Order: sequence, then C-alpha cells, then structure tokens
Amino acid sequence: MSKPVQDADTGAGPFTVRRYYIDIAHPKLSATELMSRIQAHPEEFSPDLLADFEKKRGEAHKLQVDDEYHIKILGPWNGSVRVTKVGRQEFELCTLEGHPEAGTIRFSVRQLPGQAAALRFEIRSRARSRDGLVAFAYTTLGVGKRVQEQTWVTFCQRVAEASGGQPLDAVQVDTTEEDESGKEHEHHERS
Repeated sequence: MSKPVQDADTGAGPFTVRRYYIDIAHPKLSATELMSRIQAHPEEFSPDLLADFEKKRGEAHKLQVDDEYHIKILGPWNGSVRVTKVGRQEFELCTLEGHPEAGTIRFSVRQLPGQAAALRFEIRSRARSRDGLVAFAYTTLGVGKRVQEQTWVTFCQRVAEASGGQPLDAVQVDTTEEDESGKEHEHHERS
C-alpha cells in the first residue's frame, strides 16, 4: 500500500528552496535526450553509498506519474518519493510519509539562455524537515544537509558526464530559507 504524500506545509522548521545546477557546453545529447536518459535510470546518477534509489512501483527503465522509489540514505534518513510530474525536459517528485523531508524536488534540463551550444541541468527542491527532531539534526548539526548536498552535487556531475559535454564551471548551490514570518535569507555556495 502506498504511503500518503508528506507536503511541505506539514513539516517543521524553515521552508528551504535549494537549487543545484551545472552548465554544460557542447553536449552530445539534446536536452530531451539527456532527460530521457535520466528518467530511465535515475539510480545511475546518484551515489549508491549516499542515496540508493530503488524503484518500488512502476515499470523498469521508464518514469511515469505515480511511480514510487524508496531511497536508502546514508544514516537514519531513508525515505520514499512519488513521481508527480513527467515532461520531456523535467520531472518532479514529492516526499511520502516517513521521508526526512516534506516537500518536492524537480529535475530539469534546459537550453542555457543566450548560449545555443549549452545546457543547464538543475535540481530544485522546496521542502522543510518532516519534524522538529529532523530539523535539529539537519539544520543545527548539519548531518543530513552534508549528505544531501553531496548526493545532488554528484548527481549533477554525473549528468554533465553523461551529456558528453564539458562543465562550464563547478556545480552551483543556491539556498533560500524562509522563516516563519516569511522573511527570506539567501545563501550561494559553490561546490
């Protein structure tokens, strides 16, 4: 039986929007071809030791709405996600009950504006911790944050490699947190 969705509104702590992206010059694959490869095998882009994707619902080598994955995350952070949107150049997952986060994560590939021979691969999450204990471990101790960041940075690097092109720069990481009053705090990091 499927678990219920765990929306960001049900979580604890600040809402966090995090973007991980890499710009790729002269890819051998189009944005649609690259996304098709990612959708067919998302587990190949994630580092097994940090986050191992296992498909629990849906056809192998294909990504469709309502497919589900269980993710074995380093430490006590295992969780499940459901596919909520699939397009030619993007897909979106939502967290399910019991996942350490509550929210959504979107993966997309787009033509880089102003550069005909370049793509941007981006992972964008909007989430918060599922409860106060996870918020403390994630935000205060930084435990889950480091694992999550390394997982998505590696994912971006592997997508760039699979494209057959060359990264224009290191993976970029942008974080915007919104506190309870709605005030935003932005951070930009570089991997």
